[in-house]
Amino acid sequence: MIFAGIWLVLVCFGVAIATAATVFWIIEIVDVVRRQFQDPLLKIAWLLIIVFTHLIGALIYFFIGKQQGILPGEVRRI
Repeated sequence: MIFAGIWLVLVCFGVAIATAATVFWIIEIVDVVRRQFQDPLLKIAWLLIIVFTHLIGALIYFFIGKQQGILPGEVRRI
C-alpha cells in the first residue's frame, strides 16, 4: 500500500515537471515570434531549434538567443 502512495507522488511530480517544461517551451516560442532580429533568418533558425529540441532548445534560447533580438518598443541598452 505504501508503494502505491510513493508511485502516485512520483507520477504527479513527473506530470508537474512535464507541464512546466511545456509551458516554458510555449512561452519561449511566443517570445521568438514577438522579437525583432536583425536577420529574419535568425528568427526562423531559433524557431526551428526550439520546436525540434523542445526544452533544451528553449533553455538555449533563454540564455543565449534573447539577447540577439529586441521586443517592439524596447530600447537596446549598451
